[in-house]
Amino acid sequence: MIEVKEVSLRYRDGTLALNNINLTVGDNELVYITGPSGSGKTSLLKLIIGMEYPTSGTVKVMGQEISEEKSDELRSLRKKIGPVFQELKLVPGRSAMENVMMGIRFLDFSGQEIRRNAADALEKVGLSHKADSMVENLSWGEAQRVSIARAIARKPRLILADEPTGNLDHDNAVNILNILASFKQKDTSVIIATHATHLIENQKNVTIVRMNQGSISVEKRGGKE
Repeated sequence: MIEVKEVSLRYRDGTLALNNINLTVGDNELVYITGPSGSGKTSLLKLIIGMEYPTSGTVKVMGQEISEEKSDELRSLRKKIGPVFQELKLVPGRSAMENVMMGIRFLDFSGQEIRRNAADALEKVGLSHKADSMVENLSWGEAQRVSIARAIARKPRLILADEPTGNLDHDNAVNILNILASFKQKDTSVIIATHATHLIENQKNVTIVRMNQGSISVEKRGGKE
């Protein structure tokens, strides 16, 4: 699914965001990326989705190399990725259903498939009853679930979530992490960047990537979930 080999990322202002890191993520894997603010979590996600390119080393996602020279080929790769952004990027004045449909309108789905996928996604996150509600009238936790529905409506092979529990209380944060984890499937992996390490400390059958000043350590946990 993902191969990161000896990758460094240095921004134009000279900041070294990632320092010679290595990481492999397979199919059907749940990965948590943890670490303090500025440790490189978001930078790593940006590399995986092709929003940034490595300064050195190689990144391959589903066999596709992430590089500036192959930027045109990344469009098809991004169709297979469902992002959940830290900023929810929902469109006010539109319903939950409309927001989910808008997120997949440029993909290879018919109009009927778009509506069906959106409805299925809202059901999976427990928001079928809020489909017609304007997003500005939803709670923050509900809005976050709309954002997740928008991602999974794409039928992605990879889900990337950047700090999805921000601004949520404990119960809602746990609920969001459980929802995201439930989408790990045979051919789908889920990667979640989070600073809320206390919420994942007892989880099993997961990979924990700990980041600090652009370096990583990887722990693969087995056992029953």
